[in-house]
Amino acid sequence: MPDLRVLDLFCCSGGAGWGYHLAGYAVDGCDIANRPRYPFAYHRGDALDYLGHLIHTGDIERYILVHASPPCQAGCALTVGTNHSQGWGGTHEDLVAPTRALLDRTGLPYVIEQPNGRAKIRKDLTLCGEMFGLGVLRHRNFELGRWATPQPPHPRHRGYVRGHRHGVRRDGPYVAAYGKGGGKATIPEMQAAMGITWTDVHEELTEAIPPVYTRWIGTAFLTARQEVFA
Repeated sequence: MPDLRVLDLFCCSGGAGWGYHLAGYAVDGCDIANRPRYPFAYHRGDALDYLGHLIHTGDIERYILVHASPPCQAGCALTVGTNHSQGWGGTHEDLVAPTRALLDRTGLPYVIEQPNGRAKIRKDLTLCGEMFGLGVLRHRNFELGRWATPQPPHPRHRGYVRGHRHGVRRDGPYVAAYGKGGGKATIPEMQAAMGITWTDVHEELTEAIPPVYTRWIGTAFLTARQEVFA
């Protein structure tokens, strides 16, 4: 289906992009950092500037869907929880609102992805690794613009995330795919748990979402689109 092309903004190493690829889409990514391991066509630059350029030139019409994972460290659970209580961290920029404003200008269906926390998005969809039998939990929330799909059931977690937390060491069926030390996952463990093989960069793995999430979303979007045009 040649019209299935998704724009992957703030793409990092391509966790989201790979899921859309598995769902049958062609993928174009954009990130401000150099991402030599990104597995698809890639534009290095400011994602919002690039999106504005695509809107201005009309090239945005190449896409059927836009996915955006804007940084919102100011609202993530770690920042507002542990880091805040310990006096760690600094000032973080919230790009969710300006991202949404530009996405609305495209006229296209879109997906905004954020971790758990206080990011100001509608939680139209929440996905968890346990829904897909993964070795991580990695809850992620998604705001769906100009389309909708039912929330799948969220099964009960099978146990703890392995590692140290608040002075307590626990074992469990999931690994902690963030940080270092304290029983956190190794790079091979993160790769295996999330289904990511094309990068072994620690920072990229800790920020990635499991591709199975966007494979599910991409498939759900096609189902919703077919129902509209049926």
